[in-house]
Amino acid sequence: MAQAVEEWYKQMPVITRSYLTAAVVTTIGCSLDIISPYHLYLNPKLVVKQYQFWRLVTNFLYFRKMDLDFLFHMFFLARYCKLLEENSFRGRTADFFYMLLFGATVLTGIVLLGGMIPYLSESFAKIIFLSNSLTFMMVYVWSKQNPFIHMSFLGLFTFTAAYLPWVLLGFSVLVGASAWVDLLGMIAGHAYYFLEDVYPRMTGRRPLKTPSFIKALFADDPVVVARPANVRFAPPPADELHQD
Repeated sequence: MAQAVEEWYKQMPVITRSYLTAAVVTTIGCSLDIISPYHLYLNPKLVVKQYQFWRLVTNFLYFRKMDLDFLFHMFFLARYCKLLEENSFRGRTADFFYMLLFGATVLTGIVLLGGMIPYLSESFAKIIFLSNSLTFMMVYVWSKQNPFIHMSFLGLFTFTAAYLPWVLLGFSVLVGASAWVDLLGMIAGHAYYFLEDVYPRMTGRRPLKTPSFIKALFADDPVVVARPANVRFAPPPADELHQD
C-alpha cells in the first residue's frame, strides 16, 4: 500500500506535486500547532504596511482544519490539477504555472476590491483563505475544456462535465458551506477560459501569453510526434524516378 502511494506521488507532474505537498504540509503544520494560521491568512493592511508579502502566497496553501472537507478538496486538487497539467498543458509547464498565477491574482484582486464596496465589504472580509477558490478554479477550467465527459455524482445522477462546477456549488450550499468561495473560483476560472480560449478565437490575439521569464524557469521536454520511416508527404523528385 505504501509503495503504491509513493509511486502515485512520484508520477505526479511537477506543479501538481509541489502544490499538493505544500498544501498538505501547511495544513498539517497548522493542525499540530507548528504553524499559526494567523501568520498565513490574507490581510491587506499587514501586506502593505508591514511588508508581509508572504501572505499573498500562504493564504492559498492552508485548507483549514483536517476533516472531511479537507480530504474532499485534496482529492479535487490532486485529480483536476493533475488532469490539466498532464493533458491540456502537457509539455507546457510554464503556461500551467502562469494559469495558477493568473487565477491567484484575480482572486486576490476580487477580495481586495470587494472589501471596498459598501454592503459587500463585510462578506469579503470573512474570506481570508483562497485555497478552496483556487482549487475550484481548476475544476472550472477543466470542465470547460472537457465539457462532454459523462460523470456521476455519488451514484445519484449523471451529468456532463460542463455542469460539474454547478453541481459542486449546489452541494456546497446543501452542506452549509459558503457559496462565495466556489463562486470566486468560477469567476476566476471563467476569466481565464475567456481570455485564453474564447477571446483568441474571436480576435486572433492572445492576451495571456506566458512571459518569457516564467518560461525560462521551466525546461519543458518538447512533445514529439513520431513520424514513420520512408513516408513521403509529397511526390519524389523527378531525378529519383529515373534512378535504377
